[in-house]
Amino acid sequence: MARVKRGNVARNRRKKVLKLAKGFRGSHSKLFRTANQQVMKALRYAYRDRRNRKRDFRRLWITRINAAARLHDISYSQLTGQLKKANIEINRKMLAQMAVLDPDGFSQVVAVAKKA
Repeated sequence: MARVKRGNVARNRRKKVLKLAKGFRGSHSKLFRTANQQVMKALRYAYRDRRNRKRDFRRLWITRINAAARLHDISYSQLTGQLKKANIEINRKMLAQMAVLDPDGFSQVVAVAKKA
């Protein structure tokens, strides 16, 4: 069987991994084997956290809406229920932005929801 020399292929593979490992601390960015392990772990974390980011932002928005709603003597769950009754379709992200940046507009939304 013929001998396979992997010169370019192996070097390019290692260079690709070390490029991905740039910025890691110590030997995690210098030595191929440890860098490869860290890159694989980092890619797993990235995959997982792309999903977790959506959960985290939703939690943040709900927390902000709840805090702003309680200033108007209403809880988050009551507010969302009354918004649904009033047929006001505004998502949590926009409500949270209003609560932070436009408190007057948020209070108007709460007033309309309370009437429903």
